[in-house]
This record gives sequence, structure tokens and C-alpha cells, in this order.
Amino acid sequence: MTNLLQNYGTRIPITFTHAEDVYLYDASGKKYLDFTSGIGVMNLGYSFEAGKSAVKTQIDAISHLSNLYENPLQEDVASFLNFSGAYKGFFANSGTEANEAALKLARLIKPDTDILAFVDGFHGRTFGSMSATMQDKIQAGFAPLVPNFTKAIYNDVASLKAAVTVKTGAIIFEIVQGEGGVMPITADFAQALKEFQKQGILLIIDEVQTGIGRTGKLFAFEHFGFEPDIFTSAKGLGNGLPVGAMFVKNEWADFFSAGKHGSTFGGNPLAMASAKAVLTELSQLEFLKDVRDKAEFFKQILSDKLAKKTSVKAIRNLGLMVGIQLSDESQLGQVLSEAREKGLLVLSAGHDVVRLLPPLVMTKAQLEAGVVILEEVL
Repeated sequence: MTNLLQNYGTRIPITFTHAEDVYLYDASGKKYLDFTSGIGVMNLGYSFEAGKSAVKTQIDAISHLSNLYENPLQEDVASFLNFSGAYKGFFANSGTEANEAALKLARLIKPDTDILAFVDGFHGRTFGSMSATMQDKIQAGFAPLVPNFTKAIYNDVASLKAAVTVKTGAIIFEIVQGEGGVMPITADFAQALKEFQKQGILLIIDEVQTGIGRTGKLFAFEHFGFEPDIFTSAKGLGNGLPVGAMFVKNEWADFFSAGKHGSTFGGNPLAMASAKAVLTELSQLEFLKDVRDKAEFFKQILSDKLAKKTSVKAIRNLGLMVGIQLSDESQLGQVLSEAREKGLLVLSAGHDVVRLLPPLVMTKAQLEAGVVILEEVL
């Protein structure tokens, strides 16, 4: 990798050559069970034929259109994501771009105000999204950041109330802090946020990792009865194709008037063809119910096999988004490495958490097989 920047550090010395179902295969032919979904992207696995077919058909028809022209595929995808006609959508290419659009829009709606974000949250690496990502390791070296971002401690109601001032115009947060250690929101914290929304503060919910069925609902905010002013999506939306989306309540939609924001590739026909296939699949009557059922099974088997181990401090989840917090953070790298050696791909989160994001189409037998490997490693 001599022609590439080293911004990803030393890459894991594995070259994957092909994939099938929920498995990846390296150049030697070794098979790996994927509990990462490409960091939450391949929610429908690597053999989602409807998606592949839609993209192949679209690339033969037309692979790119600028947003100067009507694109019916964008309207189709937006109709799946629009809750009861209450929102208007914008398409981008990634999660950080979707969050940039959300932050820009919030500044237009609430000029000269602050945007509150949370310690250990993650919203992206472009300047606005990075300024809302309250992690020193992400922000270090990039000062001055975008001004008028403030912070509070996630799931700490007292910290939230102390941080909100008359200048607070919007609050951006995740339902589950992914990069921050797989920390699901608590009921009392969710209620406190809703109270501030009633006072006129915009709620921006980042569903980049938690959305598109990951938690057993189309969006994780549905579990807690939120009606966000703005929400974002990406990752699993394209099942491998780059796509991001930002949706805003109808009452605020006119603030993004002509020329206020745009994207050359956002909502391009290939990404929209894939997203439409994904959302069509998720809209099947039993799909999300089946995800919730598998999530309960996964939670139980993780508890049965891992919870009592001295190497495990805690297990947290919402749907098929799981964090296993280790008792000794120095062992995190070793756990990931030994799991790979045994044919299981897992992720890290924070400094002491093994993160699991298995494809939503994984069977219970496959989920159990992965847990057996983790049991051996831990």
C-alpha cells in the first residue's frame, strides 16, 4: 500500500477476494463469519440478489443524473423513509454528509444559536460533523473547529439540563452511541430530550448506524417515541453503495431553499436503485419482526455464554447492535485478533468494547456459531 496515505494506520493483513451470504473469503480461501457487516453497511448480507439485480439494471439504463433533473427513484426511496408524509428528504453520499446537511439546516432554522452534542458521540469527520463529535482523538489537531458547539454527558440528565441555555437551538445525538462504546439511550434521558423539544429546541437524531432495521425498527428512535425535527441515515441504506439521507419536518423544509445546499452525486440512480431494493425488502411484513426475534435470541445466548466470564464487564444491546465491554481494555486488540484467527470478524468501539453488527439476515444458527467462537476467545 505504498501509494496510499496511512490515515488508517497499519491495515489488517487480509485481502478478501469474494463474499457470499454472511461470509467473506480471503485470498487463501479461508472463510470468515462476518459480525461487522462492513461496519453496519451490509445489513442484508453479500447475496442480496434483489439489490444486485436493481443496480445491474440501472447501470445498463443510466448510471448518473445530475440533480438538475427529476429522478423518480429519489421520490420512491424518500416515500419509504418519510413518516406519514411529515418530512422532506435530501440525499447525499455518506453519513457525515447527511449530518453536515442537518447541521447546516439547523443553523438556518435557528440562527445565532448553539448546537449541543454529547461526549463520546460520533457524527463524522467533515468539519461540521467533527465539531459535533465530542471525542478528543477525533478533533485533535484540527482547531479552530466550527464555532458554537457545546457538549454534555450522554445519558446524564443533570449534565444535559446544565448544558442547555437560552442560546441552545438544537441537540444532535445518537439513540445508541456506536463508536462511543455501544451505549443505548436511557428512558429518562429520552424523556428529558423530548421536554427540551417541547420548548422549541430542535432534535437532530443521527441514525447513520442505528437505522435501516439494525435495532429491529426501521429507525431506532421509534423504540422511544421520538418525532425528530431532523434525522439522518446512511450505511445500511445502500447495502454497499454509498448513500446518505437527511429528512426534516415539513414545517422546516423551506429553509433549504434553492441553492442553499446540494450534491453532485447525492441520490444518484445507482444508489437509489439499491436503496429502493433494500427498503422494499425491509417493508415486507415479517422482516423487522424477524430481526427483533433474532435479537432476543442473540441477547440470550450472549448472556448465557459470556456474561459470567471474568473477562466480560457488561453486555449492552439494542436489536442486533451489541457491545461487549471487557474487564481489561488492554485485551481488546487480542480479542479481535484471536476471533479473526478462528474465522470470526468483530469490531471495536471506544477503548474497551467488542462491537457486534451482524447482518440482519443472519440465521440463529450462524449467530450462535459466532458466539461459540467468542466464548472460546474470551
